[in-house]
Amino acid sequence: MKQQNRRLSPAYLHQELRTKVIGHNILYYPVTSSTMDVAKQAVQEGAEEGTIVIADHQTAGRGRFGRKWLEPPDSSILLSIILRPTLEELPRLSMVASLAVMRCIEKVTGLKPVIKWPNDIIIEGKKICGHLIESEVANETVQSAILGIGLNVNLDPSSIPEIAETATSLKEMLKVEVSRTEILRALLGEFEELYDALRQGEPIDKLWRRHLETLGQQVTVKCGDEVHQGYAESVDEQGNLLLRRPDGSLLTVTAGDVTLQDLKKG
Repeated sequence: MKQQNRRLSPAYLHQELRTKVIGHNILYYPVTSSTMDVAKQAVQEGAEEGTIVIADHQTAGRGRFGRKWLEPPDSSILLSIILRPTLEELPRLSMVASLAVMRCIEKVTGLKPVIKWPNDIIIEGKKICGHLIESEVANETVQSAILGIGLNVNLDPSSIPEIAETATSLKEMLKVEVSRTEILRALLGEFEELYDALRQGEPIDKLWRRHLETLGQQVTVKCGDEVHQGYAESVDEQGNLLLRRPDGSLLTVTAGDVTLQDLKKG
């Protein structure tokens, strides 16, 4: 397959999309600094809800906690979606995104991903997708929320030493190249269906909880400079992790990095 044929096709995506709102306005860039930055500018210029920003390559992509998002050109889904949820819906956007990615992967490829709290999509113990949300809230009203998703489609993890041991991709799992446009079309469809369900008051948190592989495990959670250990007992309606510490106390963790404890040690 020639390199240019691997590029995303906004025209084809428009033709194939069956969504009502999500993706009807597409801002496409072969190369950009970050789809999140472009989306933020689009919000300032009055972009409508459902506008998406997609790119074939980012020179300054980022993940949670300001980390770099690394990917070679034409290898991944690099997507930002402009949304305007209510303040009550905002904490559940992350759940909607995780579920949409899971459903998309399963529908298109048959693979069975799970969710590692709070928002990493995992296949066979390795990360294939992550997302982040940046929002503007004023006077208890969400002015905008931008959802950024990075999904490894045809990435070769071994080509990037920083993630070679921890990441995977659809191509890595299936041993065949996968159409990014097909994945993106399915992802946007699943996202709109789940976002509509959220807005209609359906219990998205309960559905999300069922797919969390973190629950029921002894884990270590790093929150900034703090490190906590305990049993991942549950999550609340906002998606916070409820960690039962060794002394029996229950800690509510709003954000952090989770690793499974090696119970063989000691």
